[in-house]
Amino acid sequence: MTSENPNTNVEDVRDLAEIPAVEVISRAAVMLMSSAAEKLGLADPDPDGSIHRDLDEARRVITALAGLVTASVEYLGPHAGPIREGLQALQRAFREASAHPDEPGQGPGEKYTGPVY
Repeated sequence: MTSENPNTNVEDVRDLAEIPAVEVISRAAVMLMSSAAEKLGLADPDPDGSIHRDLDEARRVITALAGLVTASVEYLGPHAGPIREGLQALQRAFREASAHPDEPGQGPGEKYTGPVY
C-alpha cells in the first residue's frame, strides 16, 4: 500500500479478479517464454556471446513454463498450440546452446512434455 492511496492493493486485486483465467495463464506463459529467450541469449545478434546467457537459469524458467503449460493446456483453448510451439522452440534452442546436450527426455521441462528433438 502507498501512503497516497491506502486501497491500492485492494484495487489491484479487484482488477486481477476481472481478468479471465486463460489470460492470466497466457500472460504468465509469455513472461516465462521471454525470460527463457533472454537467458538463452536469443535477443542478442550473437547469442553465443550474449552477456545475458545463463543456461542454468534458462533451464529453470523453461521447466517452469513446461509445468504451467502441461497443467493448464486444457484451459488454453486456441492459445495452447502457439504456447506449446514456443515452449518446444525454447527447448530446442536450449539443446542447441548446450555444450553437452541432455539426453532426449532429460532436457528442461521434458519430464512434463516428453522428449523434444
